[in-house]
Amino acid sequence: MLKSFHITLALLSFTGFLLRAGWAYKASDQLKETWVRVVPHIVDTLLLVLGVLLALNLAGGFFQGWLVAKLIALIAYIGFGVMTLRGDGHLRDVGFAAAILAFVYMLIVAFSREVWPF
Repeated sequence: MLKSFHITLALLSFTGFLLRAGWAYKASDQLKETWVRVVPHIVDTLLLVLGVLLALNLAGGFFQGWLVAKLIALIAYIGFGVMTLRGDGHLRDVGFAAAILAFVYMLIVAFSREVWPF
């Protein structure tokens, strides 16, 4: 059940990122709304907490290569997301593409449990 909730939150987080990225490209005032600034932090905090709980339940705990790879990809995803939402022009485009790639990599690693699943 925790895993299903974690997956749901991951998809919700990514959908929220796509929505906010679209608004950033349009320079929409929606990005200034309080709920738009607060809800992603709540979703992402829950997502991280569930990820930690799931990792604690695994044999071997946190010290598995695929979990470390996923954590590094998460840090990259956050950085690229910031580039997307706060940057402009070419920087925004690079951040957006890289954030999508980082997210897809995290999904593939999560399901394959391989650092290099390609």
